Amino acid sequence: MSGNRNGSMFDPSQGASPASPGRSSSHPGQGPSPASPGRSSVALVTGATAGIGAAFAAQLAREGSDLVLVARTEARLTQQAAEMQQRYGIAVETIPADLSTDGGLRRVEQRVTDRSAPVDLLINNAGFGLQADFLDSDISEEEGMLAVNVRAVMRLTHAALPGMIERGSGGILNVSSVAGSVPTATGATYAASKAWVTSFTESLSMLLADKGVQLTVLCPGFTRTDFHDRVGVSRGGVPERLWLDAADVAATGLRDHRRGAVISIPGIQYKVSVIGSRLVPRSLLRWVSTRVTAAT
Repeated sequence: MSGNRNGSMFDPSQGASPASPGRSSSHPGQGPSPASPGRSSVALVTGATAGIGAAFAAQLAREGSDLVLVARTEARLTQQAAEMQQRYGIAVETIPADLSTDGGLRRVEQRVTDRSAPVDLLINNAGFGLQADFLDSDISEEEGMLAVNVRAVMRLTHAALPGMIERGSGGILNVSSVAGSVPTATGATYAASKAWVTSFTESLSMLLADKGVQLTVLCPGFTRTDFHDRVGVSRGGVPERLWLDAADVAATGLRDHRRGAVISIPGIQYKVSVIGSRLVPRSLLRWVSTRVTAAT
């Protein structure tokens, strides 16, 4: 899902690289949202070089969508773009940007608001967690996590919506987590940030119900990426049946987004978990969460 800074994991972003040649023909019904006649759909993915973000980029590329890839590491972006252009014949732009900074956010906002090359689908995937719990972490790290997990999602969504509403089409897919539905002692700020993403997306979907813009929040559970390794979650401590594949998570998110779902929860085990978390007493939920955390 994301990457790590000093125990966090994270692969967001930082500034714009030149767009690449090679524009594909459009694929009606396959893109995340309809593009104007005569042009391919364009999807912008943050945190695009690893984990779920890379899986989103790969599926969209296979379908023929042109891409704008955002991540912190320019070299990885350049390599990823070249591979996708060569393999799929699509146009790929890269924006190396650190989304925890105003400068990085402004670079991505400028691309999102470019009316001459509209973004049809915005995927706010970048995010990270911290290995240390709240009492042991540096407050600047906690603030940095909120900047990426919350502020960047809010600002990029705010930047994208006016153009989408004006066109009467478009979509935003925000990546949250099932962690946002349960309390967790070792990731208090992370869980709270994901609860915000879920509530924010669901609330905006109500505001935009008649605007032609689809909003979806994707809430995966444990997913096989570097994210959990970097925040200190032992894979051996989590039952195998709880692990999801990043490609499956991305595919579920896109499928649910295209069918108009507001909340997408990959995996039956996590659907049951989220429903259960809404039904049981909060005291019991804290008790279960404490024991799950201790096991991982």
